[in-house]
Amino acid sequence: MDTLAPPAPTPAGARTRRSLPPGEPPAGTAPAFERRADGSVAVRSAALARAVLRSGDAVKQAGFRSETMDRPGIQLRRPVLFQEGAEHRKQRTIVAHFFTPSAAHERYRELIEGTTYELIEGFRANGGGELSALSMRLAVRVAGEVVGLTDSRDGRMDRRLDAFFAVELRPFSWRPRDLLAFLQVQTRMLRFFLADVRPAIRARRRQRRDDVISHLIDQGYRDADILIEAITYGAAGMVTTREFISMAAWHLLQDDELRRDYLARDGDGRQRLLAEVVRLEPVVGHLFRRVEGELELEVDGRVERLEPGTLIDVDLRAANADAEAVGADPLRLVPDRVVQARGLQPYALAFGDGHHRCPGSYLALEEAEVFLSRLLALPGLRIASGPTLRYNELVQGYEVREFELELAADVAATDGAAPTSTPI
Repeated sequence: MDTLAPPAPTPAGARTRRSLPPGEPPAGTAPAFERRADGSVAVRSAALARAVLRSGDAVKQAGFRSETMDRPGIQLRRPVLFQEGAEHRKQRTIVAHFFTPSAAHERYRELIEGTTYELIEGFRANGGGELSALSMRLAVRVAGEVVGLTDSRDGRMDRRLDAFFAVELRPFSWRPRDLLAFLQVQTRMLRFFLADVRPAIRARRRQRRDDVISHLIDQGYRDADILIEAITYGAAGMVTTREFISMAAWHLLQDDELRRDYLARDGDGRQRLLAEVVRLEPVVGHLFRRVEGELELEVDGRVERLEPGTLIDVDLRAANADAEAVGADPLRLVPDRVVQARGLQPYALAFGDGHHRCPGSYLALEEAEVFLSRLLALPGLRIASGPTLRYNELVQGYEVREFELELAADVAATDGAAPTSTPI
């Protein structure tokens, strides 16, 4: 996990991309299709990225260290993120109803609003707080409801998950650094299992509920398999949502005009603006696929044939800044941007595409819209310090940390005043 070089001071009102990792070429400066010396291929246009991600069984998941599941002796079921073919389609179908737009709004909105209210009231009482910790608590509460992680021994699941994901995942070896990291991961995974996952499993074996863990139990999943799924959903549904909310807040707090625009909109309008933020700043910057059968891509009128075993680096940051797909000024935050490519969502490929597309996009937008509407409407809200931007090699994405917010002293001291808020 690397700390990015401190970003250059951002002038008030600047709406440019802030999350370019070290050593990565700026969008538009590298070819749309590139064969690398190591035999891998990079694709950087939206059209090529969509073609790869939608190529079905011709490719398989190769990101997030998925290929470690192929090692001899591994007897765990593959989590849904790593599954392919009929097995993957079955699991996605089973859980699809948790992630529809109507579910995000009707099933989970009340929980999102209630949790947001608690967090904002605590923030007001303290006169401020660290944003990534607040957004993590929200994301953990909501995703925990979807997954079924609702029977923890205490209220510190967010801290246990944060501690787990803070350790660099390394394969086992006797080298001291690798061994220490391996033991830390195992210890923190065990804590998560004992305090959060096992109580949830036991509760659902006694009484089934409509959540992911109950569905896994129905299919005969063992405790260890359910633990891996819970960690997968933790990474996909909790950690990434935290970063999305923090990055959006960073843009909105440094741009008074944009903040006023956001607060003046209705819920749908606010979500459109947030979709533009995550298009510009996709939390996961690269997806990887490995060719299973022969794959052909059309590149500038010619056919490029990729042999079985070829690793494909799908550069989402570059694809989301493809002017042919998303329109002019692709490296600027443009509210109400109209994307040009047919069928492309306002957030472009920030949530992936194809059969491994992130199912939680609607839920993430709902959470961000509600939380930021309440937070940004607080009188006297301002950045106290930070943020620090880091880069996580495992998820190929940024991390916004040490982002301290505060309320002006006269506002924070107001006794019993209800927070001013845009209707949600």
